[in-house]
Amino acid sequence: MTLQKDPEGFERKIIHKYADFKDKRVLEVGCGEGRLTWKYAASTRQVAGIDLEANDLRVARIDRPSDLENKVLFTQASARNIPFHHEIFDIAILAWSL
Repeated sequence: MTLQKDPEGFERKIIHKYADFKDKRVLEVGCGEGRLTWKYAASTRQVAGIDLEANDLRVARIDRPSDLENKVLFTQASARNIPFHHEIFDIAILAWSL
């Protein structure tokens, strides 16, 4: 049996209930393999996902849909040292990262 994460789509429903991603610049802290990223990224202006795990970021880059290549950037970084010094984000997401 294959493990399915959120087969009912609750995460997508909840995240869109509390945030309007349309044309927003989003910072996702602890993006991992991008599982949550793909649930909102299509409607954003841009997404910057950071995570400490290089292997998770590798998977996220491989799984990134081709239409999001110029919209979603993944960077290995810590929440203590976010590498975006001059950027402004409209929304910051920290889910499953604590």
